[in-house]
Amino acid sequence: MVVDFSVLPLGFLFTSPGPIVVKLGPIVIRWYGLLIASAVLIGVSLSQYLAKRRHLNPDLISDLSIWLVIGAIPAARLYYVLFQWTEYSQHPERIIAIWQGGIAIHGAIIGGAIAALIFARLNKVSFWQLTDLVAPSLILGQAIGRWGNFFNSEAFGRPTNLPWKLYIPPDRRPLDFVNFEYFHPTFLYESLWNLMVFALLLTLFFRALSKKPRLKVGTLFLVYWVAYSLGRIWIEGLRTDSLMLGPLRMAQMVSLGGMTLGLFGLAWLYILKRSLPDVVSSVNGEKNAPE
Repeated sequence: MVVDFSVLPLGFLFTSPGPIVVKLGPIVIRWYGLLIASAVLIGVSLSQYLAKRRHLNPDLISDLSIWLVIGAIPAARLYYVLFQWTEYSQHPERIIAIWQGGIAIHGAIIGGAIAALIFARLNKVSFWQLTDLVAPSLILGQAIGRWGNFFNSEAFGRPTNLPWKLYIPPDRRPLDFVNFEYFHPTFLYESLWNLMVFALLLTLFFRALSKKPRLKVGTLFLVYWVAYSLGRIWIEGLRTDSLMLGPLRMAQMVSLGGMTLGLFGLAWLYILKRSLPDVVSSVNGEKNAPE
């Protein structure tokens, strides 16, 4: 039986209104930047709340957030530019035009992790405890940030005629699909997936506050890596603009590696019953203190 999707309601037909929220003379506010800024503010507030529930100083999160922004955003842009160097080498002035889109979450995670590691060492706090507090905010921020791809008409999938299809204007279509109008809204797939991961992390967090045995330090961040990577692997396979290394999709390779490391870390904690290597030898005076 063949379903004719063309007769279904077009309630899920997505069409971007454009990348600009408002323009007042030389002042231009873009959806991409607005969403990133909103994600950061919401994320900091959420992590501060979670820190209070763990009886940690929420001001620590405020200080950490500055380090994360400084480490994550430039790294996310650098990661993207390096894999698109053929394009940017012809227009080097576009390298800093981050407001036009073009950042990679894996680059942000790498840069943010390095910044958090330095911050944890300087402040003599557990790196893994910090990442556990940041993980829910991170995945929520990713869910919000993906809508920036929608407004920029980027990061979409292959052509489709499904009822939740995404219209892409001719000037944004890949040359191979210039005659197609509708594409998979992969921004939506990943945003919804990330919201489910967010719900999972919060569920684990609050259950651990009231039930025993509690989660070991580092669990939430490892679960984040596994769950997010699992979704990214299959969603990336639909996209037409993947960052490539030869024939390989980099996001899939990094996600596969992240999922493997995450599973290994969880096995290290719960099967081998050992602590994760950290910048401090104990948390709250206990080796491998519970979350």
